[in-house]
Amino acid sequence: MKYDHKYDDIIEMKHHVSKKHPQMSLYARSAQFAPFAALTGYEDAINDAEKVYNKKQKNI
Repeated sequence: MKYDHKYDDIIEMKHHVSKKHPQMSLYARSAQFAPFAALTGYEDAINDAEKVYNKKQKNI
């Protein structure tokens, strides 16, 4: 892997902390992403496929 040193000037800088806005907790930050569903309907499709599979298994 090639390392080109393009961020060497900022890598050791301190992280900015706002004086106006309080820092968000990790819990609150993670909650922003909780409702995200990349594939809406995917779980329903899996459940439907499971029902079909189970019916076939009972008929064997």
